[in-house]
Amino acid sequence: MPIIRSLLDTDLYKFTMWQAMLHRHPTTLAEYRFACRNATAYPLAELEAEVNAELDHLCSLRFSKDELDYLSSLRYIKSDFVDFLRLFQFQRDFVRVAATPEGGLSIEAHGPQVHVMGFEIHVLAIVNELYFRRLQTADTLPEGRRRLQAKMERLRAVKDEPVLAHPFELSDFGLRRRFSEAWHREVVATMTCEVPQWFKGTSSVLLAKELDIVPIGTMAHEYMQSFQSQGVRLRDFQKAALEDWVQEYRGDLGIALTDTVGMRAFLEDFDLYFAKLFDGLRHDSGDPFAWGEQAIAHYRKLRINPHTKRLVFSDGLNLERALALWRHFAPHIQLGFGIGTNLTNDVGLTPLNIVMKLVRANGQPVAKISDTPGKTMCEDETYLAYLRQVFQIAEPDQDQ
Repeated sequence: MPIIRSLLDTDLYKFTMWQAMLHRHPTTLAEYRFACRNATAYPLAELEAEVNAELDHLCSLRFSKDELDYLSSLRYIKSDFVDFLRLFQFQRDFVRVAATPEGGLSIEAHGPQVHVMGFEIHVLAIVNELYFRRLQTADTLPEGRRRLQAKMERLRAVKDEPVLAHPFELSDFGLRRRFSEAWHREVVATMTCEVPQWFKGTSSVLLAKELDIVPIGTMAHEYMQSFQSQGVRLRDFQKAALEDWVQEYRGDLGIALTDTVGMRAFLEDFDLYFAKLFDGLRHDSGDPFAWGEQAIAHYRKLRINPHTKRLVFSDGLNLERALALWRHFAPHIQLGFGIGTNLTNDVGLTPLNIVMKLVRANGQPVAKISDTPGKTMCEDETYLAYLRQVFQIAEPDQDQ
């Protein structure tokens, strides 16, 4: 059975970024590249033929009427974008897979951004599921269920903790690194049924539709990075990206991602205008406690009551880490927590740390300078050095 059976089996922010790019920068050309950041139990190169076969199937899929009707029901999805999706089909010529001499996998997508940006989540889900099929034993899913039940018991214990100004709210952000599609579905369905007081939604559009829960997501780094190539002054790319988002969504989807060139540089651009227009901020790298304190201090400096804003944490969280952040920040500001791998791939096996990132747009390099050094991404050292210079970002010894 194919791994991807619906084009809705992806993260919501793929659609929200897709719509914004289609409306505002439809001719952008883009290159995305796959990378595995950790050691694997066997060479990923062994999956080459299977990945190619899965991509053949993916490129045969179209959106169904039922799926398009669901997207149309989301108030921020516009009718012309749905009409575009009605005609959309992934093009096989735009994505290539090959084994590398080192035993890894080279996966690249090249083409118009509005035709290739959707490959990312599907590719990651495909590689993950194929990889873990070879490692699964009879004990794997029972161990996953035991761990899932332990998480739910821990969540139920939250009711015994002191009442804070803002509640603990948890969502699933684990599609890209899930153990399998079936296990992802079981985890989200179980939590939706058993702990709805704390479990509030999923990034998976397909599961949100089928389980009648809230789809969650706004933007990712690729959206912000794309503006490094859109003809605006490089120093102004974040402001240009945020302004286009505001114009596209007019108050919806108001959580901004802060770490494309680091929190300090982001806050320099996130002035009173943007701070009032956006509902809050998302953390995805660096010390989350320090980041949250910076965010709250920034709102207070602008004379904005932090209780009216939201911080979303989504960087490598587990439940205990999320609860610690909640206890620390809930007296001061609204919160949301997106847990990925620790929800959908906590079955006793070592997860893959895989990504598929935008590396070039309109023929020029783009970069993310993360607040976590190991997450900095750029294939052009000269451009990376220039970007650091423009935003006055020192280069840590461990970065590259």
